[in-house]
Amino acid sequence: MVINISDAALKWFQEEVELTKGDKVRFYTQIYGSSPIQESFALGFTVDNEPIDMSVKTEVEGITFFIEGTDLWFFNGHDLHVDYNQQKDEVEYSYTKSE
Repeated sequence: MVINISDAALKWFQEEVELTKGDKVRFYTQIYGSSPIQESFALGFTVDNEPIDMSVKTEVEGITFFIEGTDLWFFNGHDLHVDYNQQKDEVEYSYTKSE
């Protein structure tokens, strides 16, 4: 599994969430949402500088984006792509089957 962060999404995290080098962002599952890969579950994020089980991670410009082992089931063999939607002014997630 891979986490891909687009340049536009990185810029959004830096400007809107005020992330800087050394910060960590955890993507986690939440109930009562919607996603194309898990019915009734969605993906959220939080700034979390105390990871417990950082199972998948990527680092971009010194910011670590990660997923804990307890949330890997959500992805069901898919990679996570994080991009920025300018019309909605928010990040959005898409998923592709892992190779």
